[in-house]
Amino acid sequence: MGDVISGKNLIPESFPGASVDLAAQIGMLWDFIKAPLIVPLLQLAVYICLAMTVMLFVERLYMGIVIILVKLFWKKPEKRYNWEPIRDDLEIGNSAFPMVLIQIPMFNEKEVYKISIGAACNLSWPSDRLVIQVLDDSTDYVIKDMIEKECQRWASKGVNIRYQIRESRGGYKAGALKEGLKHDYVKDCEYVTIFDADFRPEPDFLRRAIPFLEFNPQIALVQARWRFVNSDECLLTRMQEMSLDYHFTVEQEVGSATHAFFGFNGTGGVWRIAAINEAGGWKDRTTVEDMDLAVRAGLKGWKFLYLGDLQVKSELPSTFKAFRYQQHRWSCGPANLFRKMVMEIVKNKKVTLWKKVYVIYSFFFVRKIIAHMVTFFFFCVVLPLTILVPEVEVPIWGAIYIPCIITTLNSVGTPRSIHLLFYWILFENVMSLHRTKATFIGLLDAKRSNEWVVTEKLGDALKNNKTAGKPAPKKFKFNIGDRIHLTELGFAVFLFFTGCYDFMYGKHNYFIYIFLQTITFLIVGFGYVGTIVPSS
Repeated sequence: MGDVISGKNLIPESFPGASVDLAAQIGMLWDFIKAPLIVPLLQLAVYICLAMTVMLFVERLYMGIVIILVKLFWKKPEKRYNWEPIRDDLEIGNSAFPMVLIQIPMFNEKEVYKISIGAACNLSWPSDRLVIQVLDDSTDYVIKDMIEKECQRWASKGVNIRYQIRESRGGYKAGALKEGLKHDYVKDCEYVTIFDADFRPEPDFLRRAIPFLEFNPQIALVQARWRFVNSDECLLTRMQEMSLDYHFTVEQEVGSATHAFFGFNGTGGVWRIAAINEAGGWKDRTTVEDMDLAVRAGLKGWKFLYLGDLQVKSELPSTFKAFRYQQHRWSCGPANLFRKMVMEIVKNKKVTLWKKVYVIYSFFFVRKIIAHMVTFFFFCVVLPLTILVPEVEVPIWGAIYIPCIITTLNSVGTPRSIHLLFYWILFENVMSLHRTKATFIGLLDAKRSNEWVVTEKLGDALKNNKTAGKPAPKKFKFNIGDRIHLTELGFAVFLFFTGCYDFMYGKHNYFIYIFLQTITFLIVGFGYVGTIVPSS
């Protein structure tokens, strides 16, 4: 018989301080478990990542083909749907215009509250057919007083503006919007337009959007495109612009053209109030109350229309802390909503099977879950680990070709930033760490799944300080929790090690990418991303 493996063969006879070096013992243990355990597990991880990559590639390719067809052959929305301008009528006066409610939810919006209130009050719509509702959940009494006085200032000019507060912030934004619809003066309103505090619509916004709802009773929502007034403020805002431009230019356009369905963006859109009521109203069970309402309304058979030519200016978060909180909410919320609604979508009988497949697979599973996970696990974990385990091969089509095509397809939304594409990839890989973590929190309905932190906007505060000639403060706010991110630094160390190993022993030259990714993790880890707010 062959040699029998006993427990003594598996246990080293010596430990640190004895003749056998600890590193040698670790090497022996690694060699022992690598072939039967590490290699099969890593190979399985590679297969799973390749499958997710192919899923994402097919999704991006499908949307790329559809958007080309839409741009070349689809009719403009004004031709696909009934649309004509609503005109003044000398006989019936302004009653030809439907009653419209404008809702502006706010929470301690010191720097930007005047922007949205002023833009809403300057909308070109008969004043007696328009109600502006400022829903103030601010906890800072000084800011509450400032917002209330701004509303009073516009009311003194004849604008029908209402300042509303609540006893508690229950339900956060969803709770505020729901509470706002309960007031008696809202009962005559047919449509509601929602603008976040940093949004500034053009005066003709309602005159361009409302006719689609007025003359097409099957449409529940008209969504405008966001434009960003501070996209050139820093590299962080440029990265956000690239991601969001693809979302609007491709994802929203494709959903609108093919299925008359997409996720409501929470602001810059006009809803038919009857559709909101039929769908069950605003719900606060997730941090994406906008998407929740859109999915429920879509399952009732209502149609949505995205207007790429109707644009609303807004502000991007320019501090990394605000951006991280926003991305947590935007990643955790959809995953949590998917968990809570997937069976409801499956059992729905009002929409076609094809639309169910689109909502479950394309809208939720691939875009909201797979896209985050494959970016993080494949390029930040699995691919670097294969350097340490050369027995596991990653095909070049999965490691390079398909990701390059996906990246190229993602770049169509912002041609002016094509030169930043490579850095955008590296930054998105870093952010995929947080998005993946948030996605798992949402899927598991964990403790932070309903965490709501309002995205801080700086408005023109920093710009005004410079214009006013105020000296730049010498000290900056330094909160180690805000500036030093240990998780990113840990990944930087891991990637640096694998990069060095690949440089010395590898055969695929992955170290070029890995060292660049290491630098990006270090930049983010030390907090040198976005605008650094000076102390006052």
